Amino acid sequence: MPILLATLAIAANKTDNNPQRYIDPRIGTAEHGHVFIGANVPFGFVQLGPTQHCRGWDWCSGYHYSDSILIGFGHQHLSGTGVGDLGDIAFLPVADTEQRETKFSHADEHSEAGYYSLTLRQPEVLVELTATERTGMHRYTFKDKNSKRLLRIDLRQGIGWDTPKATGINQESPTSVTGFRKSKGWAEAQQVFFAAEFSQPVKIAKQTGDTIVVLEAEGNANEPLTVKVGLSAVSVDNAKENMRHELPGWDFNATVNEAKGKWNKQLEKISVTTDNESLKRVFYTAMYHTMTAPSVFCDVNGDYYGADRKTHNGDFTNYTTLSLWDTYRAAHPLMTIIHPEKQADIAKTFINIWKQQGKLPVWHLMGCETNCMVGSPAVPVLADLVLKGFVNDKETAFEAMKTSQLIEPRSLGLLKKYGYIPYDKEPECETVAKALEYALADDAIAKVAKTLGKDDDYEYFYKRGQSYSKYFDENTHFMRAVGTDGKFHEPFNPFHASYQHDDYTEGNAWQYIWLVPHDVHGLVKLFGSEDAFAEKLDSLFIVEGDMGSTASPDITGLIGQYAHGNEPSHHIIYLYNYIGQPYKGARLARKVMKEMYGDGPDGLCGNEDVGQMSAWYVLSALGMYQVEPAGGRFILGSPLFDKAEINVGNGKRFVITANNNSEDNIYIQSVKLNGKSYKYSYIDFKDIRNGGTLEIEMGPQPSKFGTKKKFRP
Repeated sequence: MPILLATLAIAANKTDNNPQRYIDPRIGTAEHGHVFIGANVPFGFVQLGPTQHCRGWDWCSGYHYSDSILIGFGHQHLSGTGVGDLGDIAFLPVADTEQRETKFSHADEHSEAGYYSLTLRQPEVLVELTATERTGMHRYTFKDKNSKRLLRIDLRQGIGWDTPKATGINQESPTSVTGFRKSKGWAEAQQVFFAAEFSQPVKIAKQTGDTIVVLEAEGNANEPLTVKVGLSAVSVDNAKENMRHELPGWDFNATVNEAKGKWNKQLEKISVTTDNESLKRVFYTAMYHTMTAPSVFCDVNGDYYGADRKTHNGDFTNYTTLSLWDTYRAAHPLMTIIHPEKQADIAKTFINIWKQQGKLPVWHLMGCETNCMVGSPAVPVLADLVLKGFVNDKETAFEAMKTSQLIEPRSLGLLKKYGYIPYDKEPECETVAKALEYALADDAIAKVAKTLGKDDDYEYFYKRGQSYSKYFDENTHFMRAVGTDGKFHEPFNPFHASYQHDDYTEGNAWQYIWLVPHDVHGLVKLFGSEDAFAEKLDSLFIVEGDMGSTASPDITGLIGQYAHGNEPSHHIIYLYNYIGQPYKGARLARKVMKEMYGDGPDGLCGNEDVGQMSAWYVLSALGMYQVEPAGGRFILGSPLFDKAEINVGNGKRFVITANNNSEDNIYIQSVKLNGKSYKYSYIDFKDIRNGGTLEIEMGPQPSKFGTKKKFRP
């Protein structure tokens, strides 16, 4: 272990209030987790870490635990996505000017919050990385003092779909190299500018066009070579300014400590009490994963690269890496609890994207709209922020939501014309998934319209929000695609799934029955009775069937046909509260937390999806989950910890205690809110935001808590 790490480890062990010590960035780097490993700070623009050859879907972050070959240390990576991109501005120590890759061993690798190190064998170099929000810092300790100290900068490298379109490298001085990289990939017009400062003079040993340069360090070979690399999506000058502002000095150890301090500041927002150290590692690493993105996407002077491909200047923090189809479900609701100070800027980011591209973001990456995934997932997020009081200009927010839902593309024109999306008019298929996602977004707009007194808009969007019922088959009790003739799509197999070529998105009919989180009681009515609904819901976790060879690889983490490895299933467990059977949901929530999450590299049962998989765990471990996309009712489940103290901002804390909690005592027996008996199986956001204490008595057997209709959500 490097001296720096040993010192930090000793300091951490002396301190109880040091949650970053529980972070293990390896969690989720194996199997289908797709997480980033390397050095970053919360919500930073820079994710500096190792990049491997892209060998398929499991390398979307640029790294997979099964691999042992590196091609560089890139400054930007995605975490948990299902598509690969970025990997920009890659550095690699090399033994000669022709070397392009190097083997490594996990035994020589170490990663903590804000710090990553790897001892390479060819050449023998200790690589250490850390970061600020917009700057990466490298420290290279070359072991062989008699060999040339060579460092390769590769602007050709990218991850997944990424292809460079224009690059440039310029040595401005013996200790300064600048350049840019413009590329097309998932983000179709990405650009990143960099400014690198070296602690020792360097000279060009070899240059290949404007994409690759191998530099030779000329200073004292007994001293490590330290490099600072500022990034900007706007200009080289801004990259320099970002570096000067965030990292004016050369103290690598101090920068690591500052990064750890930033992680502690965020992680301390939730303090959990448990004797189980493994649970702490899973929980705090999950929190850590929720804060890789959204990523800061503006410079220290306020400049940012807009969705219209122009440079703008704002008085707010602009964000990118918005995986909204995933994160509207849990990651954003969690942020409203623990990061209230960021919500106004997230709303401004959404609204400015709407102004610049004519619609709210769908899946925004580095200033580019990828249009990835179905529905209008920014709408429920923005509506939730309005309803929770985070948006001052409610009228503009409403206009952004309304106009985004009234455009023609992405099947919305068909929805306006027919009142549903006929499968025979939509060549891209996935019509059931699209329609259900649009319905929940429309309902979110209706809720905002109602608070603003816009009666006509409320009626229109509320009606559209009820359109989910058009897809419900009373005979099979499944959501099914409907044609222009009003008939259901045949043939029909509720188990079968064909990626991007059937009526659902990354799922099957069993998983999509339940995607009506905005009107659960309305969905129950379609079944005819609560008993029929309960029977179908019970069956979901039991039935097994062949999804077929063309099913999406995202459908993982199966319990019956419930697929925890993909987001459309994430709210389903909590539907039991709506029919007075919260004990069933509690049992399943505990099962998922125990079996689908762990503290090893394979600790995620599906790809992280930019924080959503981990946000589900964080909320569920606290004992609650927001099912309805907009409004803020958190459904109670089964708290995992004896005590959790949440800093909800404005000097207030919300404390959740679970008395008699254990692996056997998983059922809520009774609840007190601020010392008074509390009968409801949900809690409103305002009660959390106001601070207070939720005291829960746990037991080994189901109780009558939350079973009566008047106490259900």
